[in-house]
Amino acid sequence: MAVFETRQGSSPVILGFPHTGTDVPAAMWERLNDNGRILADTDWHIHHLYDGLLPDVTTVRATFHRYVIDANRDPEGVSLYPGQNTTGLIPGTNFDGVSIWADGEEPTEADIAARLADFYAPYHAALAAEIERVKAIHGIAVLYDCHSIRSDIPFLFEGTLPDFNIGTDSGKTCDPAIQNAAVDVALYADGYTSILNGRFKGGWTTRHYGRPETGVHAIQMELAQSSHLTTEAPPFAYDATKAAKLRTHLKDILTRIEDAALTLAKQTRGSK
Repeated sequence: MAVFETRQGSSPVILGFPHTGTDVPAAMWERLNDNGRILADTDWHIHHLYDGLLPDVTTVRATFHRYVIDANRDPEGVSLYPGQNTTGLIPGTNFDGVSIWADGEEPTEADIAARLADFYAPYHAALAAEIERVKAIHGIAVLYDCHSIRSDIPFLFEGTLPDFNIGTDSGKTCDPAIQNAAVDVALYADGYTSILNGRFKGGWTTRHYGRPETGVHAIQMELAQSSHLTTEAPPFAYDATKAAKLRTHLKDILTRIEDAALTLAKQTRGSK
């Protein structure tokens, strides 16, 4: 199977989708237990939620499920949130802390090495290539990493998650103008809650690629799934009415980020 899908555009903005894929090779599927086969930790329908919101945007989407290997984790297995519950490069449990593998079928070090080569590396090679292509056009590139998660997961965080969770690793991964473009819309979106660099400060993708000094900016948007799903339980159905309302704000966010990127690109060219 193709492990990623790419759609090229001319915008300075790139949308990354590391967690919407649901493909699991048959041999790996047989090793999952019944709990794992629910694939509960998928970022359900997120690539559809963003579809068509920004003309000429580039998208890079992993088609494999995060239980195969998580494309938004450090390839060395280093925790993104030391001291807090999280899941690893190849998760051993779901977000509730419950095992997803059949007894004796947990991934081995050899499995990790193979999946890094066969799934993780090709996805990130594609993403890096698109960042370089877009930067060559504009002198700047903005990676907007698209995510969603259930709004109530006691194993990972206390209480109910805000609707918009914006992550920039405390401002390190992008210019303030790009961060503010997202924050300003989310903050005033009627009926929604938001936070900047709360429980989710940006995953490995955001932290790895976000190097504003080089002209590459990155920002993560983690959406609470209650904002666009009928229910945060199987079958995780897409709620078209909720999604339509949310999409107006996401379109505004992306448009403002694109405008901020083009302004930064112009300023950079003018300073040379």
